[in-house]
Amino acid sequence: MLSLSAQYALRAMVLLMNAAPEARRMGIREIAHAVDANEHTTGKILQQLVKAGLILSVKGPNGGFYIPADAAPITLIAVVAVFDGTGFFFKCGLGLKECSEAKPCPIHFTYKAAREALYQQFSNLTIQALARDLSLGKAFLKR
Repeated sequence: MLSLSAQYALRAMVLLMNAAPEARRMGIREIAHAVDANEHTTGKILQQLVKAGLILSVKGPNGGFYIPADAAPITLIAVVAVFDGTGFFFKCGLGLKECSEAKPCPIHFTYKAAREALYQQFSNLTIQALARDLSLGKAFLKR
């Protein structure tokens, strides 16, 4: 459903948000290890997140990637949109070019309801909420 890049980005965002209260900067190697991704991929993903304005980076010996503790709420849809766009939430489940209420595909109405519910969840759920679950031990970034 989500691209691997979007999945890794969400994991990295949760990890960085979890470190935000201490204003802790994290390096690529540390993030890659924590989200179970290779360093090259992680570096590219982090740069895209910086370019999108979702995280910050500082170069140098005390540098790294971080999210400010006072960052505005960041929704899952904001992160997913950077890597996958939002088209998934509006396209036909069978990949038809034209699928509508008037000319639906066989799964149109069922898929539309699920798609809209998922879009609402991703639009309302924040990285901050996921980081809270992580810090409370209710969630994990890798097994």
